[in-house]
Amino acid sequence: MLMSEAQISTASASRYLQQLCKHWSHKFPVEFTTESGTIPFSEDRLCQVSASADALTMRIQAADEATLVRTQAVVIDHLKRFAFREDLGDVRWTRI
Repeated sequence: MLMSEAQISTASASRYLQQLCKHWSHKFPVEFTTESGTIPFSEDRLCQVSASADALTMRIQAADEATLVRTQAVVIDHLKRFAFREDLGDVRWTRI
């Protein structure tokens, strides 16, 4: 599995985590608290999210490069829609 991570500085990390998880909970068996969440898009595609007081960290696992890149884009697109009042800047994914 390939894995990438992005960290975004924001004081609203917990709120965004919960919004992302609730959004996808209608379609996937999402598990989350105010500090962490797991979104299992499929057997070979997973997003883990964690919130601290000043940052939202997202980690994506996928079976192949195309799926990883597509999932990164989908997660960031949704996050930016939820955070429309805040400029999250350019989100950079780092391979881990």
